[in-house]
Amino acid sequence: MMTKILILTSEFPPQPGGIGNHAYNLAKGLQANGFKVQLVCDTRSEMGEEERKFDRDLTFEVIRIPRKRIILFSYLKRIITAFSLVSKNEIVLCTGKFSLWLGALLSFFFRRKLIAIIHGSEVQLPNSILRKLTDYSLKRFHNIIAVSNYTKTLVKHLELKNVEVVPNGFELKVNADTQDKNEPVPVLITVGNVTQRKGQQNVINALPLLLKKYPDLKYHIVGIPTEMEKLEKLALNLGVEEAIVFFGKVSENRKIELLLEADIFVMLSETTQTGDVEGFGIAILEANALGVPAIGAIGCGIEDAIKDGASGKLINNKDPEQLAEALKKILNDYETYFNGAKTWSHDFTWEKVIKSYLKVLRREVIEEEDES
Repeated sequence: MMTKILILTSEFPPQPGGIGNHAYNLAKGLQANGFKVQLVCDTRSEMGEEERKFDRDLTFEVIRIPRKRIILFSYLKRIITAFSLVSKNEIVLCTGKFSLWLGALLSFFFRRKLIAIIHGSEVQLPNSILRKLTDYSLKRFHNIIAVSNYTKTLVKHLELKNVEVVPNGFELKVNADTQDKNEPVPVLITVGNVTQRKGQQNVINALPLLLKKYPDLKYHIVGIPTEMEKLEKLALNLGVEEAIVFFGKVSENRKIELLLEADIFVMLSETTQTGDVEGFGIAILEANALGVPAIGAIGCGIEDAIKDGASGKLINNKDPEQLAEALKKILNDYETYFNGAKTWSHDFTWEKVIKSYLKVLRREVIEEEDES
């Protein structure tokens, strides 16, 4: 008999977001491995046509809650929907800020196995009241899964004994084994929302130094151009605007093309004053799968996404000299890093990551059977 599982998520495709991408691959993997999945998420497009088209080909059931102008009404609908579905499922998975709070609320009314998935920013909220609410909510869960060791450290103050790490996963529909590079030229790339957290500004600040060493260097910035104007002004002030190309949001195929044109993926993420933090850095693994080594920031979840000295280098995000040195080391031994990146990425495919989730969930099912 199939174990029924309810996933409550704050994000879901086709809208962008790492939490949504994670929820999608998790639901798909669980459905393919003997679980019966229901998933509750939002409809964010104005007419909902994008979501209907996306949901049409899914193998699991998705229940969409329309986003109202008064967001409180949407939250109430999500609560009502969750209450109506919990009794039909044995396990409830909660991912995303509001879902964590909702899961804690459900724990007062239902005897169900509740599992929280934490990514990073949702446990670093700037509002102290909401942060305490999140801390209290996490204590109501049977099990907590952190997507990186760094994310796990963000809740160490709670002294919970039920937190384990299952890394984030990626899925890239390309045959990476046929994409070997020849002589590398210094083309850097960052893929991700153009925001302070993703750290594109830290790369731009280092360009004056990098261009002295590599006059032909180019920096490709790919992703939703949320703060593009701010970065354009920064580049203009530094006199490096000619070295930068903004591509904006692109299709999956175009993203792969751009990654294959690049030599090194750079993500010098930083934690913002609002507590927004890089919990893992899945785009790094996507680049690695194509043989593109990475340079990433220490002090965040990227430390779990880069094998220093093998798949790339870990550096201080604010130190241009360290970036220049890391760039030099990789370019001087490119074949080693190229192969190391590919090898490292194999451990983070969803095919492997889902097996870790299956171990956790099947353990919960066995415990439930023993208790009954």
